[in-house]
Amino acid sequence: MITLTPLRTFEVPIQASCITPENFTGKTKAEIAKLPLTEGNRNLTIGDLFKIEETPETSPNITLNGDFSKVKRVGQGMKNGEIVVNGNIGLHTGEMMNGGKITINGNAGGWTGSEMKKGTIEIHGDGGDYLASPSRGNDAGMKGGLITVDGNVGTDVACYLKGGIIKIKGSAGRFLGYHMTEGAIYVEKECDVRAGACMHGGKIVIGGKMEVLPSFTIDSVKPKVKVDDTTSVAGPFYVFLGDLSEHGTGKIFANKAANPEMKFYEKYL
Repeated sequence: MITLTPLRTFEVPIQASCITPENFTGKTKAEIAKLPLTEGNRNLTIGDLFKIEETPETSPNITLNGDFSKVKRVGQGMKNGEIVVNGNIGLHTGEMMNGGKITINGNAGGWTGSEMKKGTIEIHGDGGDYLASPSRGNDAGMKGGLITVDGNVGTDVACYLKGGIIKIKGSAGRFLGYHMTEGAIYVEKECDVRAGACMHGGKIVIGGKMEVLPSFTIDSVKPKVKVDDTTSVAGPFYVFLGDLSEHGTGKIFANKAANPEMKFYEKYL
């Protein structure tokens, strides 16, 4: 196992897509120290910025100790292995991930899991904005895999979602699941406005208070909902279909007890 610890406090962003199990496997400490990255506009190496330690353990492959909140693109494109972050981590962590596991024992920056295809990301803090959403100008979001968040997430989470499962124990900001076509999102607490806007398919399950867009129609009341093969949530839930403005067939499950003002929808069933 390789452990990286910052040699100093970072003031500007660091592009560190070289930090993946694939890039470290089979290399000596000296070889890892020479892997290139950038700090601001300076071309540096891992050895310039981090203390590198090696231990006999084989799992996780890489451990990051300390404040990595300025360090971006860790685990980008990784296909196997495991990275553990003991602290906060920066933007685009696990972007285009195609396997393996990233565990973050802290908060994650924006765009974590962007364009992710396979693998698992566990965030034991907050998930930030744009979780599992594509970069600016792209319309391909998360396609597969699993992301779990113990805390809250921000705005524009799971936009253009095309597959995979996202489970959030806290609350979510506005525009959750914007333009999603497949996959499932479960938020245990409340969700801000515009959830499911322009969605074409997939499911969004909200355990707390929320608002439903007028372009969704009430379909039924269900006693429980299955998020995935490992998670079912007891209701009852109001089930809404939409987004009808996009001819969508997605489903939003709104917890009945947390949203008593939605009772008037029952006359349309």
